[in-house]
Amino acid sequence: MHLANEGAMLVCVMRIFVLLLIALASAVAQDEIGDVEPEPAESSEDSPYPQLELLARAMQLIRQDYVDEAKISYKDLTYSALRGMLSTLDPHSQFMAPENFKDMQEDTRSEFGGLGIIVSQRNGVLTIVSPMEDTPGFAAGILPGDQILKINGQAAEGLSIPLAVEKLRGEVGEKITLTIHRPSTKTTKDYELTRVIIKVASVKDAQILPSRRAGDARVGYVRITQFSEPTAAELAKALAKLEKEGMAALILDLRYNPGGLLGSAVDVAGQFLPPNTRVASTEGRTPSREYRTSAKGVPERKYPLVLLVNYASASGSEIVAGALKDLNRALLVGETTFGKGSVQSVISLPDGSAVRLTTAKYFTPSRNLIHEYGVPPHIRASLTQDEEVALLQSRRRQEESGRKTVPWDPQLERAVDAVQGTLLFGEKQHPAKTKES
Repeated sequence: MHLANEGAMLVCVMRIFVLLLIALASAVAQDEIGDVEPEPAESSEDSPYPQLELLARAMQLIRQDYVDEAKISYKDLTYSALRGMLSTLDPHSQFMAPENFKDMQEDTRSEFGGLGIIVSQRNGVLTIVSPMEDTPGFAAGILPGDQILKINGQAAEGLSIPLAVEKLRGEVGEKITLTIHRPSTKTTKDYELTRVIIKVASVKDAQILPSRRAGDARVGYVRITQFSEPTAAELAKALAKLEKEGMAALILDLRYNPGGLLGSAVDVAGQFLPPNTRVASTEGRTPSREYRTSAKGVPERKYPLVLLVNYASASGSEIVAGALKDLNRALLVGETTFGKGSVQSVISLPDGSAVRLTTAKYFTPSRNLIHEYGVPPHIRASLTQDEEVALLQSRRRQEESGRKTVPWDPQLERAVDAVQGTLLFGEKQHPAKTKES
């Protein structure tokens, strides 16, 4: 009888809560927007009252009949409902209990141990987007497209991306075992890795390609591994050096670049665009926002530019590629990019918990949606599985030996062909003036 009364009281409280929530939302809307058109009445198909009654009834039954009383406090049931609610929206939305929210805030302010692998979900499976260079994941030979089946023996199936990242991070020096399935070879293997502080150089291999590869044209090459705070400044320094060496065209390699800081990606695009140029915009149920290059000018760069991209170029890489493609500043060579272009906002709740919500999606300057679509290249060029493994192994050996030569591969060769064609076309359009005697 006590529990029956408790259930009725719970339903009543839920109804009062909904009424207060609607009233508060209306007041906030009036306060922030001013005079607005009244919203249409809630349709019977999506009214909150019967659904909250259903939730209250389920909680009542659980508290009344579930065998383990230690698991059925109102807090436990509410937190579990919130976790389920957020996890069904998309792989990036998440409910964080107070201790998890606190850990997340500390992660943004201090160092933590990691493995250097970027993960996402593909068809519900935790999948490696890219192993970051100079990290345990890269050194172990983990490849893009590998699937994580277990983390320290526990099944990874159904883990949200934030929860998976939480499990992959930990104390520096701790060991962790990942059970990895490689679809291309249909093999499964355990990898024992040690967490380290992740510090990765973001701009690498800046050089003029050898004439035996690029012909007579002085073709520059720069690779960006991720977008961090110093990336744009490091790129500007590398470009200035190559320009002094007579660079006539540039290949910018964004393959396997998982992204990073949005501001850094915008600044990188700004190295090749006029000041105050729109690079990307966001649209969602919140007000839209534009991201533009700095109002301060950078050295004008008119030489041909080719971007190398592939299926593991994600997030910030797609912002750069989409902008330079739409604004006709670069040719894209390679494969359609990954398709990660959504904005997550973290909103704190009164008890110290928080929700991470996908609140908007990124669009290119021509309003092409990036999320789940990616950015297609102008010229398609792909690598076989063997060619991809050979390329990543060459980069790994290059890091170990300290050599500065650029590993050659069919996609890079296709990019050089595109550069040479662009230079030849430019010569025909603008013949060199005869030097004065």
